[in-house]
Amino acid sequence: MEKLDPRITALVLIDLQKGIAPFGAGPHSSAEVFARAGRLAARFRELKAPVALVRVGWSADGGDMLRPLTDEPARNFTLPDNWWDYADELAVAEGDLHITKRQWGAFYGTELELQLRRRGITQIVLAGISTNIGVESTARQAFELGFHQVLVEDAMSSGDAAHHRFAVENIFPRLGRVRSTEQVLAALA
Repeated sequence: MEKLDPRITALVLIDLQKGIAPFGAGPHSSAEVFARAGRLAARFRELKAPVALVRVGWSADGGDMLRPLTDEPARNFTLPDNWWDYADELAVAEGDLHITKRQWGAFYGTELELQLRRRGITQIVLAGISTNIGVESTARQAFELGFHQVLVEDAMSSGDAAHHRFAVENIFPRLGRVRSTEQVLAALA
């Protein structure tokens, strides 16, 4: 893989919250995703490149949740106490960008694009849970906004390995470059 310039590249991590961990079932476990994302975040911070930590959640009354008519409506469930807590492996740092989203994609209705553009970012390295929901929605939005992307296959997971594979094999190659954690770390050397 070609080199990644940390002056114009940011790491964007989607929904790596303790409360989301059960949704990372395959093909990589949430623990594996958290560990790899933590390695990526540490390297980006060493290089003084932005790390954007994106969380999903809603107000206590759920008034800010999307509720369009669908064939399979979102399930109502009580958020676990640790819902908002970042995975320990991320070792959250003072300079990290914190973005809260209220829907699948991380750009719409948030200040993610503004924060990246003001820092001169033209390329993102993207990972998180779930591959085919939050990560894919964010990747589609980033593509439409003109960001170059590297999608880190082994630092993301889905509720079903088949859903992960479909996104990685059929969608992501049309939106950016699909690479492994090791390849990204090598490209940052």
